[in-house]
Amino acid sequence: MENFSAEHLLIVFALTTFAGLATGIGGAIGFFVRRTNTRLLTFFLGLSAGVMIFISFVEMFASAQRDLAEIFGHVRGGLFALGAFFGGIGVAMLIDRLVPEESNPHETHGAEELDAPARVVPAGEMRRTGFLFMLAIGIHNFPEGMATFAAGLDGLALGVPIAVAVALHNIPEGLAISVPVYSATGSRKKAFFYSFAAGLTEPVGALVGMLVLFPFLSPALLAALFAAVAGVMVFISFDELLPMSERWGHHHVSVCGIVLGMLLMGCVLAVF
Repeated sequence: MENFSAEHLLIVFALTTFAGLATGIGGAIGFFVRRTNTRLLTFFLGLSAGVMIFISFVEMFASAQRDLAEIFGHVRGGLFALGAFFGGIGVAMLIDRLVPEESNPHETHGAEELDAPARVVPAGEMRRTGFLFMLAIGIHNFPEGMATFAAGLDGLALGVPIAVAVALHNIPEGLAISVPVYSATGSRKKAFFYSFAAGLTEPVGALVGMLVLFPFLSPALLAALFAAVAGVMVFISFDELLPMSERWGHHHVSVCGIVLGMLLMGCVLAVF
């Protein structure tokens, strides 16, 4: 198995941190402005979905299937790749099911809710609300950190666009987090803090992936991990990004973002 340099691992970890902390940008949007450009958010969500779907099927799953076929044979390798891919989807579905709907940051409404009067709640309920949101956000973002880390291991040509796609989709997610926290606490500072802190779970996911998986990495395990990550990203795209991109009713803007995201990712893969 190829030995990864400390410099390469540090760059991959930095990419994951950058992608995760983009939630703070979304939180800042809710903190500094009264109304948000929903057409722009729609476009970014579609762009992220296009990048993730294209790279998952065209590059990551195809590469995993090819590598596993070389190691185990065409039939067994293909079955292992399929198992890892749908296993990744299953893990993502399980994680999503573990989060109560009322605490799920993906179930919130639009940025215009910031205009509503704040509902000040008792301190005990406020702490419970904050804990539930931190738990929900951490559960959702943790596997994204591992996915970005795994993609970056194969090279920056793959890791950088995935990190950018995750960052773009984390911006509106950070906004979706800050809205209900502000509504519950009446504090824009707390809303920004929670959205920013949520992104920290992604580099934590990368760190766990580095510590747990790296000592056991082999060509077969890395290929299976790629297939599983592709499954996770496909589920995130269809369960989170695409529904969110349709939330504000800008259907054609969403589709344009998806197509452009696929085109950009195809150009990146063709060049590198």
